[in-house]
Amino acid sequence: METLSGVERMRIVGGDLALDYVNTRSGPPDGPPDDDVLHGYEDVVAWASYVGMLTGSEAARLGRQASTEPDEAQAVFRRALRVRDDLDALFRAAPAGGRPSARHLGRLRDDTAEAVAHARLVPAEGGYRWRWTEPRDLGRPLWPVVHAATELLTAGPLDRIKACAGCRFLFVDESKNRSRRWCSMDDCGTAAKIRRYVARRAASQRHALITKRV
Repeated sequence: METLSGVERMRIVGGDLALDYVNTRSGPPDGPPDDDVLHGYEDVVAWASYVGMLTGSEAARLGRQASTEPDEAQAVFRRALRVRDDLDALFRAAPAGGRPSARHLGRLRDDTAEAVAHARLVPAEGGYRWRWTEPRDLGRPLWPVVHAATELLTAGPLDRIKACAGCRFLFVDESKNRSRRWCSMDDCGTAAKIRRYVARRAASQRHALITKRV
């Protein structure tokens, strides 16, 4: 299935559900994104299943419902993209030392209020957790995302949110000395090492050529 293959090629490296949702768009560290795994409501459901927010049966149920309510599914998809834009603006301000806009904060407040209206507190190990009810509501995949975003804004650690030096991904730097620069050493970090190696090798070859000529 094309949708699943697109979502499954994603790297889950944000360290927070809200940041992983922002990272459904990729691209260079500066400039606009150049790739997106979300092209329709079915992709939102596939992503939610991929990151563990939905069970397989829940995802299948929402997929069937979307096929019978295409207009509503399209409306939820437009909202999903708007939510992602808002979270991108909110959390991209943190690494730059800026303050999020009141407009984005206000919309997140409203989105979170809607999400919590569809949740209930249930006992969990050491306390309680939210459980999202009404699994037949097409907005279900967005509720945990906006709630996670509010938790990250209110409880942090905002000062550990960083933008990758090699791509546009955001992540929570959990290293002890806060020295992490890459969303993943296996991808952007390795690519940077290769670029440095190639540059050093090219410089060495140029130096050897100049020395030989002299």
